[in-house]
Amino acid sequence: MTVQLHDHPRGYAIGGPIIQMQDISLSFGGVKALTKISFDVNEHEIRAIIGPNGAGKSSMLNVINGVYRPQEGQYTFRGEKITGMTPRRAAHMGVSRTFQNIALFKGMSVLDNILAGRNMKMHANFLEVAFHLPRARREETEHREVVEEIIEFLEIEHIRKTPVGRLPYGLQKRVELGRALAAQPDVLLLDEPMAGMNIEEKQDMCRFILDVNDHYGTTIVLIEHDMGVVMDISDRVVVLDYGKKIGDGTPAEVRANQAVIDAYLGVPHDEPPAAANDATGKDLLAA
Repeated sequence: MTVQLHDHPRGYAIGGPIIQMQDISLSFGGVKALTKISFDVNEHEIRAIIGPNGAGKSSMLNVINGVYRPQEGQYTFRGEKITGMTPRRAAHMGVSRTFQNIALFKGMSVLDNILAGRNMKMHANFLEVAFHLPRARREETEHREVVEEIIEFLEIEHIRKTPVGRLPYGLQKRVELGRALAAQPDVLLLDEPMAGMNIEEKQDMCRFILDVNDHYGTTIVLIEHDMGVVMDISDRVVVLDYGKKIGDGTPAEVRANQAVIDAYLGVPHDEPPAAANDATGKDLLAA
């Protein structure tokens, strides 16, 4: 990957914690998805969550934006202890997200899909919209200005009126990013934004993620399986395995963490790792 954080200008200095997760545990019946996970996310940083398949990464993202409610633990947002988080409340607090599987309206245009992301910002009622009353007209103008700025920012002006279903996969993922940005979030949760992309598409998406962080100052929490991407663009990385935290730190610190290397090598928990495998694990994390 050619786009790297340390080569990229930063428009906002990293601040103190905006999100703090303390001893978060989540179970589904008798299955433990998360076990006493603690980590924080600093304002304006790019924070990655990584781990093998089934490690609990998406479950943690779903806790942050209120899809799941943990049975144990404390969730703090901007210093406020959060109880009863829901996706709607998270959106009002400034948390937006994308999903592993593209969730766009395939028959609608790019512009209309991104405009749908402004839903939480719309205050005019049905009658005001139906009769095109002054407040509805003002809101429509304001929302379209924001959407047009995002379209220009993501370099998709040429497809703004194209139905999303006609677009190639990489562009659809970019539109989904645009819809999440339309809510003007303080925190953006990205669930495998580069899954299924080729190298060029990944490079473009890396650039846009870095630009979102730099231009808007958006705090980003990122799940991604491509370790090259993670190590290039993240400020800090938290590593999960079997629903437990096994590593947390800078990319360099995570690369050197033996527990992380073992997890990516698939070393059984009850067997000591073979010394001969160390280089392979490190190579994987540095890929």
